[in-house]
Amino acid sequence: MAKAKKVFACTACGGTQHRWAGKCPDCGAWDTLEEHKIDTGADRDPHKGLVEGWANTIAGSDDVLGGSPKAAPIDEVAPDPSAAARISTGIGEFDRVLGSGEHGAGLVPGSAVLIGGEPGIGKSTLLMQAAAGWASVIDPKKGPDWSRKVLYVTSEESAEQVQQRAHRLGVSSEPNLYVLADTNLARIVEQVRQLKPAVLIIDSIQMIYKADLDASPGSVSQLRRCAAELVYLAKASGTAVLLVGHVTKEGQLAGPRVLEHLVDAVLYFEGDRFHAGRIVRAVKNRYGTTLELGIFEMGGQGLVPVADGGGASFDENTPGPGSVVCPVMHGSRCVLVEIQALTATGFLGAAKRKSSGLDTSRLAMLIAVLEQHAGLRLADRDIFASAVGGVRVVEPASDLALLLAIAGAHYKRAVEPRTIVLGEVGLGGEVRPVSQIEQRLREAARLGARRAIVPQMRGVTKIGGLNIVSVRNVDRAIELIT
Repeated sequence: MAKAKKVFACTACGGTQHRWAGKCPDCGAWDTLEEHKIDTGADRDPHKGLVEGWANTIAGSDDVLGGSPKAAPIDEVAPDPSAAARISTGIGEFDRVLGSGEHGAGLVPGSAVLIGGEPGIGKSTLLMQAAAGWASVIDPKKGPDWSRKVLYVTSEESAEQVQQRAHRLGVSSEPNLYVLADTNLARIVEQVRQLKPAVLIIDSIQMIYKADLDASPGSVSQLRRCAAELVYLAKASGTAVLLVGHVTKEGQLAGPRVLEHLVDAVLYFEGDRFHAGRIVRAVKNRYGTTLELGIFEMGGQGLVPVADGGGASFDENTPGPGSVVCPVMHGSRCVLVEIQALTATGFLGAAKRKSSGLDTSRLAMLIAVLEQHAGLRLADRDIFASAVGGVRVVEPASDLALLLAIAGAHYKRAVEPRTIVLGEVGLGGEVRPVSQIEQRLREAARLGARRAIVPQMRGVTKIGGLNIVSVRNVDRAIELIT
């Protein structure tokens, strides 16, 4: 049996060292060197070199580089028609986050997507539902009997476990959905060569290994090399590849940062496992915007897209002191978010300022504006603020709503029912205009709002039945609280 040796790999840059140190000599990061054991017998693996060999065959050349490309003027580069035709999952919220174009919304053929999220959040459930949607797509040019093949590779579960999940979701009878339980990259690529699927799902990339590398699965070198091979496979074959990645305790994707640079899109699946709400957002997308948001609700039959963004409901909610509704833009959609605030007795010089789903620095700024320009004494008050529903609100357009929520909690007064509040607050106490204000107001009116407190708007008193009240400064806005 081959003897294993130890190396120390940096989780930040991927460099390897023969001994541990507090600071990485390559990138200078502190406390990033982790111990890994190396199997020196990996070179005897019979599948060694299979990935590169088949990739070169797809590229149409025996050359290692797959042929030598030539430079061409940018106006002579012919667009790839296959890349423009996106593959829809049938799940509108997921397609929205993946991106849209002239040929619909969904997954781009030949793209590589990395999806991360906390354990138990529902990543495998979402991808199984998406896989069934991709497998059921019928190409009208090739007849009703043709549809795309999808290969679901599970490296952490058995094929029987995946089949049971598919049965619970009601997609176990899909004939074009294939399941493979394996962790060896070479064997996975061989199955891709035989099936030629349109979509390849790897759940998860941390368990996949390349046997000719002297590192254990999940190490920095394995992650970097396996991800690079799969991305090259996607570009060479036209198969869209989705990689599931683990996250650290801070909520960031585990592994080297180069993993996110290699792929075309990085999606985060967020939510609380003890609540039904789930959110999919893009932090990187070469084929779409990173501002879009997909909202789901976890139920007995899997993830269900939430209509109208699942925001605040005027029919079910009567505003109380410290509760204000604000229309927030996420990409092309407007979501009504309820912003709540609570003030409690604190200690002068040690007052607490806590927020959930909001920018803490803007919270501190708005408290200072209230003290300086509205005359509120908050120095000895603990202030807690939250965006209800799990949606993170960071845009300045929510400043006025948060400010009125704090003032309402302090005075124990509430805004009128069916009222929305919108506006950016400056350090001088003035209320400034925000972008896409008309779109926000029309969407709020459609969802049941009857009154809007907004920045100064000349000549506009009503939009879609919405009574508009314009304010110049925070003093005037606070006077409107009943």
